[in-house]
Formats: sequence, structure tokens, C-alpha cells
Amino acid sequence: ISKGPANSKSSKSTAVPPGPPMYLDLVYIPNHSNRRNVDVEFFKRVRSSYYVVSGNDSAAEEPSRAVLDSLLEGKAQWDSNMQVTLIPTHDSEVMREWYQETHEKQQDLNIMVLASSSTVVMQDESFPACKIEL
Repeated sequence: ISKGPANSKSSKSTAVPPGPPMYLDLVYIPNHSNRRNVDVEFFKRVRSSYYVVSGNDSAAEEPSRAVLDSLLEGKAQWDSNMQVTLIPTHDSEVMREWYQETHEKQQDLNIMVLASSSTVVMQDESFPACKIEL
């Protein structure tokens, strides 16, 4: 008896299925904010005070504009207007354009975007960093 591959990949999205919302303090948006893994349903269900947005690969479309737009659409459906802070780990053209084009909607939805200009230097390496104060 021959069996097919146990770990065959499906072309379907692995995004969060519908269900009741979860409230968290800090969420790292998975897979460098790739649109194949994060959609409007993710932001409807995974409600956080802080979202960390990774990704600085424009060729791979990371972070994805669709993911950033999904945050706006998902947050608009929350039953409260709690403050949300978006923390990009890298400065990117996608993030700058999205910020400028949707700034008014961000304000309406009580979303604040932090600048991503902090750098940590340790011995022979340096890397971007964000400080979160609660």
C-alpha cells in the first residue's frame, strides 16, 4: 500500500479561522507580515495593544500592504476604540506610503505608528530595535 506525502502543502491560506476575539498585550505579526498568513480575520480575532511588524524585503513584498490594510479593516470592526500601537522593525517604502496614505483613517481608528529609527550596537554587530513602555 502506497501512501501520499504526509506533509503535503495546501494552497489554502493558514490565516486565523473565524471565532471569538482574543485580547493580547503584544503580538508579533507572523511570517514577516506576509499576506498569505495574515488577513482581516486575523485582526478581527487577534486584538492587541501593540503589533510588531517585521519585514524589509520589498522583493518579497514584506511587509505586505494588504496586511497593513487588513489591520485597518479588522480594527474598524472592533466593538471598542482602544489604542493600538504599530511597531515596524524596519523603515520601508511600503510602510511609509501606507502611513501617509492612511494617516487620517489611522487617527480615526486610534492607531499610532512608532518610528523605527532605533539601533542597538553590541560589540561587532548592530540591529534595529524598538522600546516599548507600558
